[in-house]
Amino acid sequence: MKSATVIRHIAFEDLGTLEIALQRQGYIIKYLEAGVDDLTNIATLAEDMLIILGGPIGAYDEQDYPFLLDELRILERRLKADLPTLGICLGAQLMARALGARVYPGGKKEIGWSNITLSEAGKNSPLVNLNVDNPVLHWHGDTFDLPQGATRLASSSLYENQAFSYGRASMGLQFHPEVTQIGLERWFIGHASEINSTPGISVKQLRADTVKYGHLLQEQAVEVWENWLESVQLVY
Repeated sequence: MKSATVIRHIAFEDLGTLEIALQRQGYIIKYLEAGVDDLTNIATLAEDMLIILGGPIGAYDEQDYPFLLDELRILERRLKADLPTLGICLGAQLMARALGARVYPGGKKEIGWSNITLSEAGKNSPLVNLNVDNPVLHWHGDTFDLPQGATRLASSSLYENQAFSYGRASMGLQFHPEVTQIGLERWFIGHASEINSTPGISVKQLRADTVKYGHLLQEQAVEVWENWLESVQLVY
């Protein structure tokens, strides 16, 4: 059986639609909770798949959250060995930092549903099934420089680096294709303070946009995940 180890930073930011695709491909999923589980025990090079999810902390906040150093060490080893690795939001930022790129606060928070634009490389990547006319969910205030050796796959109007590929089968996504409509209700509760303190953002509008765009993203995202998992199988 194939194994997928998932590092989660906050309980309600889970695999979402990615869990469906992993189960279809026969992966056994194991969650590790950052800050609770001992990440130093991960057999970094033995796991078939490593996935690092999002969270409300910065990739540079290791003084307050020292487990981030463990995650960076894990990522450095896996990416150097060119093993299948996926990062979403904070996970993508940690991947970028592990590859030597700068991660830093952006000029404006990007929270809510808005479009991305696929690069030419993105149009030939697992992201090809995303309909650029249908917005995706963003939820971040930090951004990163494109790592050396990485290929940009997508951008948005606010941030140039929304997705990148690295090596044969690793990918970092700043946006959140994994979310589900019902799962986002937990985000609206868990991120209430951030929502209320961000100008121009409200639960009412986030919920209305989720109803409008969420169903199609869920369908497209499963195709994205299956495309990516198929690309992994072709090279490993």
